[in-house]
Amino acid sequence: MFNFGRNRQTFRPKKNTPQGSKGAQLRQHIDATLGSGNLREAVRLPPGEDLNEWLAVNTVDFFNQVNLLYGTLTEFCTPENCPTMSAGPKYEYRWADGVNIKRPLEVSAPKYVEYLMDWIETQLDDESVFPQKLGAPFPRNFEEDVVKVIFKRLFRVYAHIYHSHFQKIVSLKEEAHLNTCFKHFIYFTQHFDLIDRKELAPLQELIDSIT
Repeated sequence: MFNFGRNRQTFRPKKNTPQGSKGAQLRQHIDATLGSGNLREAVRLPPGEDLNEWLAVNTVDFFNQVNLLYGTLTEFCTPENCPTMSAGPKYEYRWADGVNIKRPLEVSAPKYVEYLMDWIETQLDDESVFPQKLGAPFPRNFEEDVVKVIFKRLFRVYAHIYHSHFQKIVSLKEEAHLNTCFKHFIYFTQHFDLIDRKELAPLQELIDSIT
């Protein structure tokens, strides 16, 4: 696992599924299926379960994974080293949340990730978007308007890590964990068709090699 002691700080605390919630039961299922080592099986909707519940609990998990992965790089991914949020020379990402920042803003990679994680965390904490109580309704078009946008933007963090920091990951001997997390992420997004193919272009060659 990652050695956070070398970092200036852990990026942000892990989000937990509230005890007694429906998500907590699904969390146990995820742990059990991941333990089998079969990532394709682990991403499937368990029989009889609600799709939105499954998407929600996995969104929290993938948020935590990306948060932890990026947290190992905060001392290397700086405004000086990464003045733009990019995934190679052809792909640059600008930030807009449609509320506080409506016009896409060119920011450094660490600032983009900070904006992104704050934006996701705000949604995860909003029970009108990610309800915690059993039987509480999810918003209309939850998958289309919430989940797909979150996963599209989390992918951009992976794209930046692979294009700008992979050699550092290798030197830290963390590439196996990064690759496993990314494979799990891609299997999930492909199974539920969460990210358009054009968005995957910066890492398409890698994705083709693992799927």
